[in-house]
Amino acid sequence: MSHTLITRLRAAGCVFAEDEAALILATARTPADAEAMAGRRVAGLPLEHVLGWAEFHGLRMAVDAGVFVPRRRTEFLAARAAALAAPGSVVLDLCCGTGALGAAVAAAVGGIELHAADIDPAAVRCARRNLAPFGGRVHEGDLYAPLPASLRGRVDVLIANAPYVPSDEIPLLPSEARDHEPLVALDGGSDGLAVQRRVAAAAREWLAPGGHLLVETGARQAALTAALFTAGGLEPSVATCEERCATVVIGQRPGAGRH
Repeated sequence: MSHTLITRLRAAGCVFAEDEAALILATARTPADAEAMAGRRVAGLPLEHVLGWAEFHGLRMAVDAGVFVPRRRTEFLAARAAALAAPGSVVLDLCCGTGALGAAVAAAVGGIELHAADIDPAAVRCARRNLAPFGGRVHEGDLYAPLPASLRGRVDVLIANAPYVPSDEIPLLPSEARDHEPLVALDGGSDGLAVQRRVAAAAREWLAPGGHLLVETGARQAALTAALFTAGGLEPSVATCEERCATVVIGQRPGAGRH
């Protein structure tokens, strides 16, 4: 089965056919299950949707069909957020998808108060499973709208992996993303900054004094994202990771922090 599976995956264009075959066989409960999973992968479904999970920052995160798959480059955002958190911090993961970022911070820093939100009901269901072990609360709705008012002015670390692909570049994405992930998790509007603009404009009222907003963005968009932070009353800086081809803009609300 293993050799046959590798051959099928390679013929379907899977570059890492050996690794994918091993993961499918390790995840499948029965040979029939493995066959069904192989069929879905050959048909073009993302490997993570086929497996039902993705590895992120050392954690195994449940990924339901149709939910945005956490990217390995986003582990850089998780690491930067964790470095700014401490026991007792209030952490908010906006546009949370599977909740991978919030889970990564909670796993790295014990004793945080964790909240997450997403507009996609399927993502919210997935995130609730992933964040339950950390006591995280997941809210369904558009950005800040579903959050409890008690969070205003209390968030120490606000993570927002908002979509930042310009609308006219969506057709250029790999088919796995374009055809199997929700458009709302990919499309950042005409300049890619539509959602980031809304996040940055309201972040200050939710952040605690000295609190931080962290957003992943494209390298060519970083200066524009930083300008949005400045317009929102935050002091921005840009962090990059060449190894992961990742760019994160970090904005701090002026004032003394709790930690």
